Amino acid sequence: MSHQTQASSPARPRVLSGIQATADSFHFGNYLGALRQWVDLQDDYEPFFFIADLHSLTVPQDPKALRQRFVRCAAQLIAMGIDPERSAIFLQSHVPEHAQLAWVLECLTGFGEARRMTQFKDKSAKEGEGAASVGLFAYPILQAADILLYRPKYVPVGEDQRQHLELTRDLAQRFNHRYKKTFPLPEPYILKSTGRILDLQNPAAKMSKTNSGPGGIIEMLDDPKVSAKKIRSAVTDSETEVRFDEENKPGVSNLLTIYSALTGRAIADLEQEYAGRGYGDFKGDLAEVVVEFVTPFRQRTMELLEDRAELDGVLLRGSERAREIASRTLADVYDRVGLVPEVR
Repeated sequence: MSHQTQASSPARPRVLSGIQATADSFHFGNYLGALRQWVDLQDDYEPFFFIADLHSLTVPQDPKALRQRFVRCAAQLIAMGIDPERSAIFLQSHVPEHAQLAWVLECLTGFGEARRMTQFKDKSAKEGEGAASVGLFAYPILQAADILLYRPKYVPVGEDQRQHLELTRDLAQRFNHRYKKTFPLPEPYILKSTGRILDLQNPAAKMSKTNSGPGGIIEMLDDPKVSAKKIRSAVTDSETEVRFDEENKPGVSNLLTIYSALTGRAIADLEQEYAGRGYGDFKGDLAEVVVEFVTPFRQRTMELLEDRAELDGVLLRGSERAREIASRTLADVYDRVGLVPEVR
């Protein structure tokens, strides 16, 4: 559906979501946990999906690796089913209004209010306040600007993002009250949980890039044979019964969650199918399911990375669509706070 058609049909509610490119590849934890639900949002909403490249600068990074990571992230979003005709996909830094609105919001945010935000509190508690940058301190305010710039109705969030959305709503209300009603208050769109995807080697912890060892995490761009091997080597228990019981059988329960998420089959059906068959069959079949799932995703991502012109075109069109809306919001904000408009 083209942008023009969207404009002439009844306006669909706008949703906005961003992702940080923290690794070279999506993994099952973030993909099955939240990312793939973005694809369904395209049916009923007008989505804006951005790669939060400015947010990555709050900690030291290798510029060359970082640049490559952003490009890989964009390719994977398209490979997983984000359609550039229906969704704007763009890099945050390609829309300068993000940083411009952030400054206005920073001037509305109390120092104590920013200091209470979880991320800054956690990092400064661990490493001392001196180790945290001003960027990390102001990060939630940039996140509020990311959202408010598009005046979306919904923001897809996991439970861990609720605090940031609360700050966003507080700042929107404060701006509306001090100046003039400018921002509708964005509502959380709570992503339906697939169930937490846990580390394959340590099912007491969630699968994550920072805490999982190589054997505990399934990277979607890995060679599918490697992923299959990780499934077959996943920790289970000394029994043989394929049964969902998170407390007593966390490893098997995690594999059932993954199997169900990839196939759409109910966990009860899977328990029934593998009754009396033991872990070998179960893990072997799941390994095949994983290979069938990641192979086309990986191929499509690699094709996109080899055709940089197509990828760059998608990002350019995405940022143009984003700027159409972002520039109007920023013009309203600048006008209401009393800045003089530029006359050309």
